[in-house]
Amino acid sequence: MSIYKYNPENIFAKILRDEAPSIRVYEDDETLSFMDIMPRADGHCLVIPKSPCRNLLDASDAQLVAVMLTVRKMSRAVMKAFDAQGVTVQQFNEAVGGQEVFHFHVHILPRHEGVALRAPGIMADREVLNAQADRIRFALT
Repeated sequence: MSIYKYNPENIFAKILRDEAPSIRVYEDDETLSFMDIMPRADGHCLVIPKSPCRNLLDASDAQLVAVMLTVRKMSRAVMKAFDAQGVTVQQFNEAVGGQEVFHFHVHILPRHEGVALRAPGIMADREVLNAQADRIRFALT
């Protein structure tokens, strides 16, 4: 359990409330998947629970199950959409663990043999992200 409290003003909470823009790819009653705006690979997306949760350390069993089921679904979809041979799944907890947004989230990055991840922190073109999201949505059908 984290010693820190959940802040409902974090960017992912704002995305859930439609107070901040996002490119949504998939959602169900419990989870949301959307494109990472600073992707380290084509098709890089995130999965978050729709209910408040700071990170893995605070997540309920139900949140963990819901998120991981969606992570599996999205991993299969991004591999299909981008003809990837593998997928990297990343999850960070607390600042010293690399977490930057304090709402539980999992990164999904399609991977190709011999292709390194891009450097972090580089904003992507919104049109490119929209096209990638379309490919993932199609792969989900």
